[in-house]
Amino acid sequence: MEMPKPDEAVIARRADIIAAMQAIVPGEGVIFDDNELKAFECDGLMAYRQLPMIVVLPETTEQVSRVLKYCHEHAVKIVPRGAGTGLSGGALPLADGITLGLGKFNQVLDIDFNNRCVVTQPGVTNLAITQAVEHAGFYYAPDPSSQIACSIGGNVAENSGGVHCLKYGLTTNNVMGVEMVLMDGEIIRIGGKHLDSDTYDLLGVITGSEGLLGVITEVTVRILQKPETAKAVLLGFPSNEAGGDCVAAIIADGIIPGGMEMMDTFAIQAAEEFVHAGYPLDAVALLIVELDGPEAEVEHLIERVEAIARAQNATYLKISENDEERERFWSGRKSAFPAVGRLSPDYICMDGTIPRGQLAHVLTRMTEMSEKYGLRVANVFHAGDGNLHPLILFDSNKDGETEAAEAFGADILRLCVEVGGVLTGEHGVGIEKRDLMGEMFTEDDMKQQIRLKCAFDPGHLLNPGKVYPTLHRCAELGKMHVHKGQLPFPDIPRF
Repeated sequence: MEMPKPDEAVIARRADIIAAMQAIVPGEGVIFDDNELKAFECDGLMAYRQLPMIVVLPETTEQVSRVLKYCHEHAVKIVPRGAGTGLSGGALPLADGITLGLGKFNQVLDIDFNNRCVVTQPGVTNLAITQAVEHAGFYYAPDPSSQIACSIGGNVAENSGGVHCLKYGLTTNNVMGVEMVLMDGEIIRIGGKHLDSDTYDLLGVITGSEGLLGVITEVTVRILQKPETAKAVLLGFPSNEAGGDCVAAIIADGIIPGGMEMMDTFAIQAAEEFVHAGYPLDAVALLIVELDGPEAEVEHLIERVEAIARAQNATYLKISENDEERERFWSGRKSAFPAVGRLSPDYICMDGTIPRGQLAHVLTRMTEMSEKYGLRVANVFHAGDGNLHPLILFDSNKDGETEAAEAFGADILRLCVEVGGVLTGEHGVGIEKRDLMGEMFTEDDMKQQIRLKCAFDPGHLLNPGKVYPTLHRCAELGKMHVHKGQLPFPDIPRF
């Protein structure tokens, strides 16, 4: 993995850049001591590390605007950073760039129950949104496993999902509007509390754009009323094939669970030892199926799921008796990553998506790859939408194991594409999957995508080196770009 070579001319101007940033963000808002910079040297993909040139921690949108305007005028690169929990290297710093941390944007600005939405700053954690509204019987549906720490701004950047994304959608299905600062410092609003726009879906473009188009400083999200009843069914199977077949059969029967997750035997044992969730240790595959809605509907759906599971040779079946037990079922799944972390000095968490019908085949192939590379792999995934999260265990202190883990992960992602899936489901491309983009897209496909980036960031100053394996200058791709004071779509409100 290679990043663009540092611009020595920019590094030579470091003292001037620091002074300019301190004028914009006074006090302790600019970090440039090497020891203090180490806290920002990577995100959740810790295999790659790089000290940023400096870190800037603004507190207001106006400060963000001034920082970006300065960088635009002086050709300084910017890497936006949320909570740093991302797993694809999207927030990996640059030696000649500013890391723009948004952790001080940590306030819920408005709770509007009448319009079923919350306006929040991007540094607010995912779980904090639900905590802010649960007293009134509401919640925010997307729930990544890292929801206690990951920020809503990062969720928008990566289009995060979670265990309940099957029924309630990813971040893109739950974001109603954003305030965003463009590279030249212009502040724009897209969407809001109103219904979907009948013009270009710029909100859909921005969600999942991985910090390549602008810096988000405010987010409006949709909140939902908690269902009357929710119950979880814990199912054990003698094989991955049986578990995968059960997933397909439930969906084929017209049932859309609130959440449906699957774990293999390695992940089951690690999670059970970690949190004692009550998982059957003799199961080869474990399925958690949550049904929610009116009580009568939930009871009816549970009967149907139970019948389907027995037809698929389930060896274990337990229905949660109360919310405490239901949450305990989920605690094992949501703690799978730290649980597996106890078993190995290092691991890489992959993220690819496949058709549901290919689950068993892909798990079998991954077992073969595990033997080929001599590395263990634990599997947890959002079974309902086919979003895999294989955890490849390795020891970076042993020669060659890091490289073997990376090669193993790349083969898994190639397999996802081979069976009709895609390179990512919710973690983003970042640097982790950047050099595999050619497995899924042609060169012309990627050039067309880069033209969109050129419209927002013609100088390629926002998070350069991420997502696309080859840098194409905007001039090479045509003249689609933003002129000063003019956006590509004129109907966007401005400040």
